[in-house]
Amino acid sequence: MAALVQQQPLVLTYHNGALLKGAVTINLIWYGKFTPIQRSIIVDFLQSFNSPKSPPPSVSSWWKTTEKYKGGAGSPTLDVGKQFLDENYSLGKSLKNSHIVYLAAKGGHANGAINIVLTAKDVAVEGFCMNRCGSHGSTRGTTRFAYAWVGNAESQCPGYCAWPFHQPLYGPQTPPLVAPNGDVGVDGMVINLATVLAGTVTNPFNNGYFQGPATAPLEAVTACTGMFGSGAYPGYAGNVLTDKSTGSSYNAHGVNGRKYLLPAMWDPQTSQCSTLV
Repeated sequence: MAALVQQQPLVLTYHNGALLKGAVTINLIWYGKFTPIQRSIIVDFLQSFNSPKSPPPSVSSWWKTTEKYKGGAGSPTLDVGKQFLDENYSLGKSLKNSHIVYLAAKGGHANGAINIVLTAKDVAVEGFCMNRCGSHGSTRGTTRFAYAWVGNAESQCPGYCAWPFHQPLYGPQTPPLVAPNGDVGVDGMVINLATVLAGTVTNPFNNGYFQGPATAPLEAVTACTGMFGSGAYPGYAGNVLTDKSTGSSYNAHGVNGRKYLLPAMWDPQTSQCSTLV
């Protein structure tokens, strides 16, 4: 007899700290070589957060779940601010955490900004592919700024950081999904960028919403890992939408006709992981 397993409530505790609310500027630091097409996939994704005109299900409706987290009305409105290109690998091709913070500081120290470092496929970063695909943090001191980092895993660990667009590193070997923008590495970056952005606004200074120890917290999206559509289970991304012309998988519409695949986010009102489809 197959017993129905009821999804247990998942609780992310609010630790009474500040969340990012209101207008949030996203400054981008591109480290290494990205093509203009690759950059446009990511910039279009970020510009989709405030675009209610996209047909449903949309990137902006995915982001609206952040409204339900305490500490203010409305989800943060994200605007793309400054962009910096470092195509000559000024710090080399093997970066430590301190290098990420140094690069993030190029975006300035404004409150209400998130400086995001994006590393190209030939850049190794401390912990990348071992236990993380991206991360976020904040600086200390009076001019605290939030920062995040995401790497392109196309040539280093696509099965770990670009799943489900590549065969998984472990577990059931289900066929990979077709990436909606035709770029396994960058479409994987979008998933991880969504993950760190949700974590940054709901737990910017390590005292917001999370479960477990503050040093290794489960956050808004990392608490719901591997879920992209209804019926997801380990090794299966869930029921998502298919583009009839390309065969690619997606669950969110963005600006300029873009399609993206976004991960589940924890919903504080239902205490469940919520998917768009």
